[in-house]
Amino acid sequence: MSLEGRNYTRLFREAEELVAKVIMYALTLGVIALMLGIIGVIFTKGLPALNWDMITKAPEGGYYFGKGGGVLNAIAGSLYIAGGGTFLALLIGLPVALALNVTMTGLARTQTAIRLIMDVLWGIPSIVYGAFGYTIMIFFGYRASLLAGIFTIALLVAPIIVRAMDEALRSVPRGLHEAAASLGANRTEIAYGIFVRQALPGLVSALLLAFCRGIGDAASVLFTAGFTDSIPTSLEHPAATLPLAVFFQLGSHIPEVRERAYAAAVILTLIVLVFSIISRTLTSKGKWSN
Repeated sequence: MSLEGRNYTRLFREAEELVAKVIMYALTLGVIALMLGIIGVIFTKGLPALNWDMITKAPEGGYYFGKGGGVLNAIAGSLYIAGGGTFLALLIGLPVALALNVTMTGLARTQTAIRLIMDVLWGIPSIVYGAFGYTIMIFFGYRASLLAGIFTIALLVAPIIVRAMDEALRSVPRGLHEAAASLGANRTEIAYGIFVRQALPGLVSALLLAFCRGIGDAASVLFTAGFTDSIPTSLEHPAATLPLAVFFQLGSHIPEVRERAYAAAVILTLIVLVFSIISRTLTSKGKWSN
């Protein structure tokens, strides 16, 4: 190739790289601007209506018509359902993730198939999980309850936990597995004594990611958890959640009630933000796992 041809090729590559950078930065700034816009609208409309009663009191008579009370019932219900569902999903997801990385190391096709199934399940809309949970409730004759909500959220976040924990466990050096096996460690000791310990920050981060996904979902618990103005005291009682509280209040024709919906959205956003910060902190400071 002549010198002139090489110059044209170099200029073309530089122009191509410049266009790619411009597009990348523009899309990144667009996403950031969209996120800040959403948060700005929520906080601008929600903070004026947010008060101590919103956090510390359950709805009183006529709350959804503008009278006194708060969303303590929805806060408690959200924490119960998301926490219980995440714990139940952990009991299922951690063994599956460990099996993928410890006992199936020689079964590449099986690993790929399981990961593909988890990815598909991750992408299924949450309303489908809600419909499935509702079908199970009808089959066994159960009413909408805290237990049904926990079960549905567990189904929703289980694929998230499996894939996120799988990625965390894949970061563990293979040499540790081989060294432990050569010293006579069995698979259980390798899984829980080496893999879990080495990948612990990533595993906790996966758990918190699943919790945030569960606490912010409305569609999956719309028909399974029900809604109530009381804080549930039994697994058989219905439970309110913050997303549903926002949904029901936004549909009101009373301006004050709609403002409270944004206040409830602020509370939900802050809860997710706190757990997201904890997750990022644990991911960036993985030294304590050692």
